[in-house]
Amino acid sequence: MRLHRNLTYAVIDSLRDIFNEGVYADKAVETALRRDKRWGARDRKFVAETIYDIVRWKRLYSEIANVKAPYSRPDLWRLFSVWCVLRGIQLPDWNQIEPTPTRRIKGKFDELSKIRKFRESIPDWIDELGVKELGEDVWTKEIAALNKQAEVILRTNTLNTTKENLQKQLASEGIDTEFIKGYPDALKLVERANVFKTEAFKKGLFEVQDASSQLVAAYLDIEPGMKVVDTCAGAGGKTLHLASLMENKGQIIAMDIYESKLKKLKVRARRDGVHNVDTRVIDSTKVIKKLQDKADRVLIDAPCSGLGVIRRNPDSKWKLEPEFLDNIRNVQQEVLQSYSKMVKPGGKLVYATCSVLPSENQQQVEFFLASDAGKDFKFVKDEKVLAHKSGFDGFYMALLERKLQ
Repeated sequence: MRLHRNLTYAVIDSLRDIFNEGVYADKAVETALRRDKRWGARDRKFVAETIYDIVRWKRLYSEIANVKAPYSRPDLWRLFSVWCVLRGIQLPDWNQIEPTPTRRIKGKFDELSKIRKFRESIPDWIDELGVKELGEDVWTKEIAALNKQAEVILRTNTLNTTKENLQKQLASEGIDTEFIKGYPDALKLVERANVFKTEAFKKGLFEVQDASSQLVAAYLDIEPGMKVVDTCAGAGGKTLHLASLMENKGQIIAMDIYESKLKKLKVRARRDGVHNVDTRVIDSTKVIKKLQDKADRVLIDAPCSGLGVIRRNPDSKWKLEPEFLDNIRNVQQEVLQSYSKMVKPGGKLVYATCSVLPSENQQQVEFFLASDAGKDFKFVKDEKVLAHKSGFDGFYMALLERKLQ
C-alpha cells in the first residue's frame, strides 16, 4: 500500500483536533472527508478508517511511541508511524517521518499485548471498573469484542418495504447484504459502503441501526393503536422503529431535552413516511405531568456511559470520566422515578441503556422497584446483551409492568 501525502495530512490534522481540541471523532472524520472533492471511495475509506483506528488504539500506540497528550505534531507523526509498522505498511521517505525502529516497535507491541489495559487500549479506571462489575473473565472477553470495528447494520422500514425487497434494491445499487438470524428486520452489509447515497435510503426504505438497538422497540410489547411515549427519543432511531411496529397507527410522543435532536427526528420521520409521531421538548416538569397515567407503553432509553457502543465511538474511552459515571447513575434513577409516572395501570415500561455495567442496568431497576415510585410496578423480564456473545453492541433492557391496583 502506497501512502499519499494529502490523505495522511488529513489524518494527522484530524487526530490533532480529536486528541488536543476535544473534537468528537465522527465530526473530525466528517470534516476531513470534505477536504477534497476529488477523493474517491478508497481514499475516503483510508482517511476514515485510519483516524478511527489510531483513536481506538491511542493508549497502546502512545506507549509504544513514548509520547503523551497534548500531542505535538511530531508526536502525531510518531503515532501514525507505529500504526504503519504494525500494519506492515512501508513508510515513505518524507521529512515528517523520523527514522523508525521497526523491530523495537514490534517488540514493544508484543510486550504490551500481555497487559490488558494496554492491549485493549483503555484507561486504568475503566479496566478496573469492568473487572469489578463483570469479573475478570467476562470483562476480558467483552472489552476485546468492544474494540472490534462495528459492522454496518440496517433496519428495514417495514412501512415501505420488506427485508427481501430491500436486499434486492440494495443489490441493484451494488451493495450486498446478509440476513441476521434472530433479528427480523436487520440486514448486515457484506462490505462497508456509504448507504446514505443510495436511492433506497432516499426513499425511506431503511435506517442504519445496530442489531442490538433493534431489539429494544420490540421489547416494549406494543400493538398498533396504542399511546406510546419515547422519553429520551434523541434523533429517533427507536421512535421510528416503534412507528413501523405500530404500522403508523396510534400515537407516539417522542420527547427529549434537546430540541435540535427532535428536529432531526422530524426530518427522518418525513423520509420514512411516519406520521403517528408528535415531538415534545422536555423544558419543564409540566410536560411529564400532563401525561401522568396516560401511556400504554413508555420507553426510557436512558442516558448512560455508552460503554456498550465504544466500537462505533472509540473516542468516548478517552472522554469518559469517573465523575460523569457517578452523575449519570443519579440521572438514570431520577429519569426512572419521574418518567415511570406516565405509565397507566396495566401499562408497560422498558428501561434500556447501551451500557454493559450492572450498576447502570440491573441495579438501577432493582433500586427503582424497591423505591416508593416503583412499588406499583412488577418486574417481567430483562435481557443483557454482551458484545462478545452477540457480535453486536452491548445493551440492556428490562420490561416492567404497572400493577392494576
